[in-house]
Amino acid sequence: MPEVSAVERVFREEYGRLIASLVRRFGDIDIAEEAAGEALVTALEKWPESGVPPNPGAWLTTTAGNRAIDKLRREKLRDAKHQAATMLYVDDTPPEPTGPVEDDRLRLIFTCCHPALAPEARIALTLRLLGGLTVAEIAQAFLVPETTMAQRITRAKKKIAAAKVPYRVPEAADLPDRLGGVLAVLFLVFNEGYLATGDGDPVRGELTAEAIRLARILRHLLPEEPEVTGLLALMLLIESRREARVRHGQLVPLDEQDRGGWDRALIAEGHDLVRQCLAANRPGRYQILAAINAVHTDAPAATDTDWSQVVALYDQLTRIDPSPIVALNRAVAVAELDGPEVALALVDRLPLPGYHAWHVTRADLLRRLGRSAEAKEAYDAAIAATQNSAERAYLSRKRGELI
Repeated sequence: MPEVSAVERVFREEYGRLIASLVRRFGDIDIAEEAAGEALVTALEKWPESGVPPNPGAWLTTTAGNRAIDKLRREKLRDAKHQAATMLYVDDTPPEPTGPVEDDRLRLIFTCCHPALAPEARIALTLRLLGGLTVAEIAQAFLVPETTMAQRITRAKKKIAAAKVPYRVPEAADLPDRLGGVLAVLFLVFNEGYLATGDGDPVRGELTAEAIRLARILRHLLPEEPEVTGLLALMLLIESRREARVRHGQLVPLDEQDRGGWDRALIAEGHDLVRQCLAANRPGRYQILAAINAVHTDAPAATDTDWSQVVALYDQLTRIDPSPIVALNRAVAVAELDGPEVALALVDRLPLPGYHAWHVTRADLLRRLGRSAEAKEAYDAAIAATQNSAERAYLSRKRGELI
């Protein structure tokens, strides 16, 4: 007999597809979630005795659809939706066009990431509706009370209804602009897992895994979009280093990591995706960031890193994204080519006094220049600017090594 955990695993794997199908069919996120929840309860009751069906996704979709129609009939509410739902059983008229790509999940991703919603609401809805995470799990991941996250998600769904946010993929001409917002949300989810900002686990593998899973779905749905491929490659190459990133409760910087602990399968897949991006010859932000990470993961040792190529890639990225964050990362690479003094001059010109990585970079450069008193001050500022326990431990150790 299947374990309850096995039923729940199947449900989570199918959740995004199930919700997306129900939203398309009934036009209401709340109805879709309630019906999906009832389908799970039914599965938990029946599957332990009868076994998981050969096509659990189809079983869940049929069961949830029936529950939704029962609810609409029973409550005699939303007459228009009731009629539309009933007609789906007898009407063979093709539905209205829903965008250039015919996939329910992709439509739901674009709905969750609509510009009418606040960025934090986009992330929460994406994880809830596509990832199948519970409100409690999302709240824990972003270090807010569960009631706060529940209110955030509720407001977002009301905003979708009130603003009549369309459940569709944008037209081909509008796709590049809207796709950028979707990719940004997925990368924010990934970074929240990999660069955990709270004082709990220094890395949240469940979030990085969820972001990668959603990126894989997006690439499957939009295989001709090189930025989607680039984002997936970037995530895989960063994720390949996750196990080596923390040791004995301390952050381990890239140049000190045990490269034997890197996941070579993820690196190989990431490199292959980067080569596909190069072949497409339509460079974008995520593709260039992936290429930079490919250079790092290609080096057998930190001393073998091709820093001139890294700087060249950052120069290319700067033309696309001339932000202070990109300039800061470029300066780190410049330090390896031209020395810490040249890099420090670049860093000190950046308007990033509130950004913890700016303080970390300054502290390291000042340490390398032998300016210990200034380096201690920079380490103190960096420690105060982060809550990540592993990073705080690493920074405290580096500060303690100064004379």
